[in-house]
Amino acid sequence: MANENPTNQGPPVAREAEAKAARKAAEDLRSSAGAMADEYRGRVEEIRDDALHRIRSFQDDSKQYVRENPTKAVLTALGVGFVLGLIFRR
Repeated sequence: MANENPTNQGPPVAREAEAKAARKAAEDLRSSAGAMADEYRGRVEEIRDDALHRIRSFQDDSKQYVRENPTKAVLTALGVGFVLGLIFRR
């Protein structure tokens, strides 16, 4: 039963080397995670820009169609509204 101190786990030089290695590993992990986050941020931005472009294009095409075919657009809207009314009424 010698005086064993569980917090004293080896010579101070070894603990210092382990702490230095742990700090380096943490720094490597942090830089790697930052690089991945930047990569995904770029991808998300591209996808968002593409989606906005598609939405604007669809909106412009819809406006043009309604201006060229106002009667069809109104009758279609009435028909869709009627069908949805029947569905949600029940």
